[in-house]
Amino acid sequence: MSAVVVVESPAKAKTIEKYLGKGYKVLASYGHVRAFPKKDGSVDPDNDFAIKYEVIGDKKKRLDDIDKALKKADELILASDLDREGEAIAWHVAEVLRQRGSLEGKIIKRITFNEITKKAIDEAMSKAGDVDMQLVDAQQARSALDYLVGFTLSPLLWRKIRTGLSAGRVQSVALRLICEREQHIRDFKPKEFWTIDTECSVTAGTDGEKFAAQLVAVDGEKLGKFAVIDGVTAGSLARRVEMDAFKVAEVAKTQVRQQPSPPFITTTLQMDAARKLGFTARKTMQIAQKLYEGIDVGGETVGLITYMRTDSLNLSDDAIAEMREHIAEHYGKEFMPDKPRQFKTRSKNAQEAHEAIRPTSVARMPEAMKKVLDQDAARLYKLIWKRALASQMAPAVLDQVRADIEGKGLTLRANGSTLAFAGFRKLYIEGTDEPEKQDSERLLPPLNQGDGVRIVRADAKQHFTEPKPRFSEATLVKELESDGIGRPSTYASILNVLREREYVEMEKKRFVPTDVGEWVNKFLVANFGDIVAPKFTASIEDKLDAVARGEGGWKPLLREFWGPFKRAVNEAYNAERPTEATDEKCPECGKPMAIKLGKYGKFLACTGYPACKCAKPLGGDVEKAEPELSDQLCELCGAPMAIKHGRFGKFLGCSAYPDCKNIQPLEKPRDTGIPCPECGKGSFVEKKSRRGKVFYSCSSYPKCKNALWNKPIDRPCPKCKAPFVTEKLTKRNGLEHVCAVEGCDWKEQIETPEAA
Repeated sequence: MSAVVVVESPAKAKTIEKYLGKGYKVLASYGHVRAFPKKDGSVDPDNDFAIKYEVIGDKKKRLDDIDKALKKADELILASDLDREGEAIAWHVAEVLRQRGSLEGKIIKRITFNEITKKAIDEAMSKAGDVDMQLVDAQQARSALDYLVGFTLSPLLWRKIRTGLSAGRVQSVALRLICEREQHIRDFKPKEFWTIDTECSVTAGTDGEKFAAQLVAVDGEKLGKFAVIDGVTAGSLARRVEMDAFKVAEVAKTQVRQQPSPPFITTTLQMDAARKLGFTARKTMQIAQKLYEGIDVGGETVGLITYMRTDSLNLSDDAIAEMREHIAEHYGKEFMPDKPRQFKTRSKNAQEAHEAIRPTSVARMPEAMKKVLDQDAARLYKLIWKRALASQMAPAVLDQVRADIEGKGLTLRANGSTLAFAGFRKLYIEGTDEPEKQDSERLLPPLNQGDGVRIVRADAKQHFTEPKPRFSEATLVKELESDGIGRPSTYASILNVLREREYVEMEKKRFVPTDVGEWVNKFLVANFGDIVAPKFTASIEDKLDAVARGEGGWKPLLREFWGPFKRAVNEAYNAERPTEATDEKCPECGKPMAIKLGKYGKFLACTGYPACKCAKPLGGDVEKAEPELSDQLCELCGAPMAIKHGRFGKFLGCSAYPDCKNIQPLEKPRDTGIPCPECGKGSFVEKKSRRGKVFYSCSSYPKCKNALWNKPIDRPCPKCKAPFVTEKLTKRNGLEHVCAVEGCDWKEQIETPEAA
């Protein structure tokens, strides 16, 4: 008996075919093979939410290859990934082949595996089952909801704010969180408070070890955070401390056991990779995908980690046994707990048959993998390896000390700790989002009751309360996860879409909403407050999970959502266009001027429009200002280049316009270093088109007009040996590398598309 096995990525195909052996042909679907047509009506609410699918253009050849191979086989084995998207891909492949009549007389099986190892593949084959239609229905419902929201809200945003905008069901909630945090920061009023911090030493001996303590009580009254709110009082207390004599009144010692963090799931991997490695969520998932699909180790392709889209904290018995053996051998039995440690999964819809993210074998140590991985992949693998192994190590033991030091009506307190036993901390310590100085981490010298203490220095320190910081990728993912918004496969896509739509910018690795993002959020909150509320979106996620568990139908869920949503949309069409009121009067008719958002940003417009069409830039004059000239000359006509303002920010335009229409970016284009094959003299540099789209053109322009829309990658095509390939991102296929030569069909999937 022979079989055709269909996986998502070609990177897996050769490895799995080798594991399965003779009689099996493994082919890749390259992600989704069907999608909604790019037009309204693909989901029809008036026809009980009937759905139309079409085969994605470049996937017809993939399906033809599967169809052709199936003619010589007895079985079709669907082996796409083990999440909702993977289940849907398996169903779509089978549906297309069924419609073609290719499955008559064929046996159809569905297998899933958590890691690409021979043992995992053999076990999956022995437990082959059917496509899980409950997961497929949940994925269809999610896709239909996102489609309906996008195709319904986007035209509304074009009409009420400006053309070219779009909205998404989950991204809009993430944008709301970012905008609300920004408003919190603007509205925050800092509150002043003072502390008296001292440097002390034990009086016994002339070289007493110094330690820090803080004033915590005065004349029997405990000092709250805002007990001292002015510098005069603080200075007076500091001088009183310096003049007083102190003794250790009480020393309290406790021993604390610190347990290790569980192994990574998708969200925690993204968080810690952001904190410790500075990776974006998207970059983390791209690298993890490669580690999962496998790399060449000693002439054999090996999957290094288990499946990276998971919310389960489970570890297999075999993995735990291997980890415990490794801990005992390399760290000693004292670092291994008496019993294997089990972690409870928080998500009520987590697939308990799945595992947390772990190395497929702890024997493949990070130092050895450095030889076969690039720098970023090696760093991420090391993080995953350490976290998984540390989760099965003994707890750390800390001796914590608190000393109260008393004078005449004054009490100082010193806190500190020592690490009595490193335990898991010998290997791994979880990162923190908002690092703060922890008193408990300080080391104290030996202190005994009755010891005299000398005040070396007492300082009055001024402080101000601070607002909550802007979201980083790690903290935003954490917030979304805690609110029950999104799922493991969606977070990277959610954050990336916000950046692509230019609703947010990154400032010191923190999300800052743009003017466009804030205006879109204001309009959505004003007209769809309930629908873009975190609780409502979380409730939709819960209902999708219920569909996945077989506890509800997907069409009733769509009906429940669509009714209130459509009514809100109809009402929003009659709402006023969003504006911001000002105190400024129109110079032509005397009516108030309001701030509006236009094609090129904010501007002032008369509220008497359309009767009065007076408008001017914010803070500008109604008359046209003289252009600001740069010191750069036009490379085409020699005239000075002027600094101009456009939809995508400042740029250089020839001052001889319209006779010369040359434009250039204000900043020097980034050189990719990849030589241009057409002229052989220049190299590709990154530029922006007039509409703001990034493209890559030869640095010898205008002598050489060779240009690419896709990012060039310094890697020869494995098929036609072209000197470089390009990176392409599509909603349907995700991120992929494709050959730059027209007519060569080589491509390689880098990141599968993720529902958002």
